[in-house]
Amino acid sequence: MAAAKKAVLGPLVGAVDQGTSSTRFLVFNSKTAELLSHHQVEIKQEFPREGWVEQDPKEILHSVYECIEKTCEKLGQLNIDISNIKAIGVSNQRETTVVWDKLTGEPLYNAVVWLDLRTQSTVESLSKRIPGNNNFVKSKTGLPLSTYFSAVKLRWLLDNVRKVQKAVEEDRALFGTVDSWLIWSLTGGASGGVHCTDVTNASRTMLFNIHSLEWDKELCEFFEIPMKILPNVRSSSEIYGLMKISHSLKAGALEGVPISGCLGDQSAALVGQMCFQDGQAKNTYGTGCFLLCNTGRKCVFSEHGLLTTVAYKLGRDKPVYYALEGSVAIAGAVIRWLRDNLGIIKTSEEIEKLAKEVGTSYGCYFVPAFSGLYAPYWEPSARGIICGLTQFTNKCHIAFAALEAVCFQTREILDAMNRDCGIPLSHLQVDGGMTNNKILMQLQADILYIPVVKPSMPETTALGAAMAAGAAEGVGVWSLEPEDLSAVTMERFEPQINAEESEIRYSTWKKAVMKSMGWVTTQSSESGDPSIFCSLPLGFFIVSSMVMLIGARYLSGMP
Repeated sequence: MAAAKKAVLGPLVGAVDQGTSSTRFLVFNSKTAELLSHHQVEIKQEFPREGWVEQDPKEILHSVYECIEKTCEKLGQLNIDISNIKAIGVSNQRETTVVWDKLTGEPLYNAVVWLDLRTQSTVESLSKRIPGNNNFVKSKTGLPLSTYFSAVKLRWLLDNVRKVQKAVEEDRALFGTVDSWLIWSLTGGASGGVHCTDVTNASRTMLFNIHSLEWDKELCEFFEIPMKILPNVRSSSEIYGLMKISHSLKAGALEGVPISGCLGDQSAALVGQMCFQDGQAKNTYGTGCFLLCNTGRKCVFSEHGLLTTVAYKLGRDKPVYYALEGSVAIAGAVIRWLRDNLGIIKTSEEIEKLAKEVGTSYGCYFVPAFSGLYAPYWEPSARGIICGLTQFTNKCHIAFAALEAVCFQTREILDAMNRDCGIPLSHLQVDGGMTNNKILMQLQADILYIPVVKPSMPETTALGAAMAAGAAEGVGVWSLEPEDLSAVTMERFEPQINAEESEIRYSTWKKAVMKSMGWVTTQSSESGDPSIFCSLPLGFFIVSSMVMLIGARYLSGMP
């Protein structure tokens, strides 16, 4: 027992990984990068109207407390002293928008999630005010005007929620993405909480100038956002404040531990995959799917539908690094949809078993454009379709088609990345919860026709946040020098089909994508009126498909 305890002594670093689907707290050994323990809690998503996606900020915060508490209990059972936790990093779902009362600590509305589409008419009216020859929003932020980013969500809250308007008038309102809400709450909340964000999260608001690394007055005026409610922008690796234990948290030993790392989840995964060199890239499979390529200290603007974003700034006096990003809205979310909405599976893990039974989609294609299409199309009028169905199709084929959809969407953003960078990637580094699905990983290698490389420890998002926290000035327990970074064991998936078959499948997918576009008008998406044909969540194709498959025998795979 003593030997086992000794093996894990030394500085430990915790990481809060607050994602769209779940919250986790993980603890790493800072010298070996070994994951020692973790706990995970699923987060509810609310869909009050068609296209609206919300979460309860208090539920998010309580899930963080629960994960910290349970992880500390598990460490105790392993005879690991939690007083060795020297720092905590935060990684979070980006863009999701929270406004709260700084005097009471109470949220003034639900968090408006990055997937939410309610702001489409706002986007359309704002886009008319941008001169065609001077897209100052894109040149300053690296982002297209889209429902995806925080500025338009905040504008909607200011226009439509009286509690938010009143709090702004009375100088009580604070805005932040999820990282800001968590850091403010964990460092004392209404009793002296620190209101800050980091450069990576700020770069996703559409209010932040990615060149000057400051909130931009012209952008705030354009979106009519009062600058007094915005958080202070800090680097991704510095001490923001110290943990103050809430009455909700029994793990008192974390009192006074510095919170010293903060990265948006995709930047955290880039750091956790150690993509520190210009041209290194990773793809994360979570609720959505996000391919980031480090472009070094220069902003590269895409000609093919990708975003320019801040990758990281690992210290107050360290240089900022940039990335090109391909964003796919729906990846793991399609599996959750098959589980929660159609009941085809009872657990997310079952999808692999179903897909394995048939080993093919049998000509069935699934375009899960639940929130329109993100990169490379940026087409908000798209909606999900399932097409190519016959009476032979059953739930196994649909499950396989759902996994293929994730891979085809990745192929589209990888193709765009290769065109922008000029040098095709020779392999793809991957991470995220879905990478545990071996069928998905093999499909991805087949569809990209390059090897897919997966670290044996897939929690790279949390690892990146822990690395940033442990490396912060004043903490200094984690070295980011190349010679000190731990070697990572990898699992490799090689393409197993011929290139011609891969291309045929991909071109058929592209046909399906074209058919998914143009389903929704602004009026139908904003009204949420279920009688409007084109605003059905999956459009016409799934309705007609289900007529064909209505007998439970087909959906259940019976003959």
